[in-house]
Amino acid sequence: VLRVYKAAVQQTLDILFLPEGTEFLTSTDAVSRDSADRTIIAWDFQSAAKISNQIFHERYTCPSLTLHPKEPMFVAQTNGNYAALFSSQRPYRISKKKRYEGHKVEGFSVGCEFSPDGTLLVTGSSDGKVFFYNYHTARIICTLSAHKEACVSAIFHPVLPSLLATCDWAGEIKIWQ
Repeated sequence: VLRVYKAAVQQTLDILFLPEGTEFLTSTDAVSRDSADRTIIAWDFQSAAKISNQIFHERYTCPSLTLHPKEPMFVAQTNGNYAALFSSQRPYRISKKKRYEGHKVEGFSVGCEFSPDGTLLVTGSSDGKVFFYNYHTARIICTLSAHKEACVSAIFHPVLPSLLATCDWAGEIKIWQ
């Protein structure tokens, strides 16, 4: 073990290294009725110090974080049935103009990911569907009825970007082209 970071909150749901590798983000389950601070925490990799715990101000947990492959942005999947877009540079501001809405999370740890070229955001949904969003407009391009159970992950193949893998709550994995 090289370093230990302690958020002093409930469980950590996801970790995302930022492009330079000097900072990383964590999402936690630390949402209360009166406060949503500490939901997403920015950390300094070298010193283990918290840089910010006031990134996301809504009362939803964020089970999944994903980095845009080309732009200094990241998305936080929220249990509020939308994905929020943020700057991956300090002060990590949320985009008030773009929210990726339409899919359902409903307490599942639903993941999301950008296409390798950064033009699409894909996410699973608790109703078993996969949603494809235009990154720039935040509009749904299409949906895919992928599973009978909650689709908890959708991820592009790293070498063959026309292939998409999905998996559901019951353990079924499908590869799509």
